[in-house]
Amino acid sequence: MSGALTMLAINLAVLMAAILLLWAYSVKIRDVSFIDAFWAFGMVILAWASWLQIDGNGRRADVLLALTTIWGVRLAVHLVTRWRREGEDPRYKKIMGHAMETKGWSWAKTALLMVFLTQAPLLFITSLPAQLGIWASEGGRWVMGPIAWAGVVIAMIGIIFETVGDAQLKAFRSNPANKGKVLDTGLWRYTRHPNYFGDACTWWGIWLVAAETGPSGWVSIIGPIFLTFTLTKWSGKPLLERSLKKNRPDYAAYIERTSGFFPWPPKK
Repeated sequence: MSGALTMLAINLAVLMAAILLLWAYSVKIRDVSFIDAFWAFGMVILAWASWLQIDGNGRRADVLLALTTIWGVRLAVHLVTRWRREGEDPRYKKIMGHAMETKGWSWAKTALLMVFLTQAPLLFITSLPAQLGIWASEGGRWVMGPIAWAGVVIAMIGIIFETVGDAQLKAFRSNPANKGKVLDTGLWRYTRHPNYFGDACTWWGIWLVAAETGPSGWVSIIGPIFLTFTLTKWSGKPLLERSLKKNRPDYAAYIERTSGFFPWPPKK
């Protein structure tokens, strides 16, 4: 287990170096919104850092690296593109403004403490299945069994689900006639948050791939548990829906008929 702790310590150092560089960039442009894209790409960095530290990677390590990379690069590109198109995220603008007003901090200090240093440990915890699963696969140990292959299928379903949901939302928003309206077709007919559901599926699937490696894989379950809690109970769904109910009159009716997370036929 000491080897795993060494690997995680190196990964954390790499992550913190990247976080501080991004913080310095945010101070220059006075915008922290791109941190959402790094949430995804940072996990790719940690997966690659783990993979590069082990000898004889084996199939399981390669599969975990591939799943994390496909998910993270796709999502990061999507979020960076959206940020460049739409500009500063109102959520972060509100967080920054409130903290600066109540605490009297400078913009730079607020960005560091309220955004970047807050995101880093959460990102690190969420990606534990990829990190520990890759480490436990050193030397090609642990031939992939049915649980791992089921995890691959679940992760790919999550990636596809999220990709399709994001594409449908982008197309909907690109039509000026839809301004102020609620998307309730496609995947959005069956769940109010297909992107969040896809995220959760992906990381539960990655955890299943890691879980076959033994105690280190099982311990990493904290990652998908934390992610699911974040998306459904903390900073994901609750904050977003609070805003949407204020800005879109039809959203309350949409909530009444549409599942909040798991895809399910809408109520009549």
